[in-house]
Amino acid sequence: MKRIIILAFIFLMVNAHCSLVNAQVGDKRSDFAIGGNVGMLMTRMDITPTIKQDYKFSPTFGFSARYICEKYFTAICGVSMEVNFANLGWKEVIEDGSGNTYSRSLTYVQVPIMMQMGWGRELRGCKFILEAGPIFGYNLGSSETYGGGVWDVSRRPNNVVKQYGMAVDNKVDYGITAGIGMELSTPLGHFLLNGRYNYGLGDVFDNSKKGFFSRSAHQTITAKLTYLFDIVKTK
Repeated sequence: MKRIIILAFIFLMVNAHCSLVNAQVGDKRSDFAIGGNVGMLMTRMDITPTIKQDYKFSPTFGFSARYICEKYFTAICGVSMEVNFANLGWKEVIEDGSGNTYSRSLTYVQVPIMMQMGWGRELRGCKFILEAGPIFGYNLGSSETYGGGVWDVSRRPNNVVKQYGMAVDNKVDYGITAGIGMELSTPLGHFLLNGRYNYGLGDVFDNSKKGFFSRSAHQTITAKLTYLFDIVKTK
């Protein structure tokens, strides 16, 4: 319930963002731009009982859209949305002397919806960006990579081995995302470089009393390059 309340609150903030700033005395905009993005993910799992992990690196790419609704004093306010393909999961650190290696890949389509505020040059030049909002995902598939010769789970120090071969129980995922970035606006379009942290609120595996893991949520650091070109420009 706590997670749902947090997510609902952020979602309402994003949806109310433009209407709230439009209620102020500012310089209104109705700018709409679309484009694409590519980036790199550092992913791991917040999981209980604990599994020792390292970050798993994987690419991400997708479609981006942004609506700018107002410049209020020095702040340029808007809402952005993306539809991305992302390979999440984790890479285990196995130190039991077996030589085994293991990684889990979980492929998602993700939709972040973010409030965005920027400070700097609006037309030609750079501006600093802050963004935050909810992120939703749907699992498209899962795969496992076993390595290190003969697979031996008998010597795992914490005896947590249920994750091997375990199917995804909850295909729908959700969480919150926030980040910072820089944008360069030119006559050819807008070039954005940003970094984000995605905090998962939904669990991948069954977290009921019948399930083994009480917590199994994605934690992701993202570095991304985005290109947008204007469809509607009011200034």
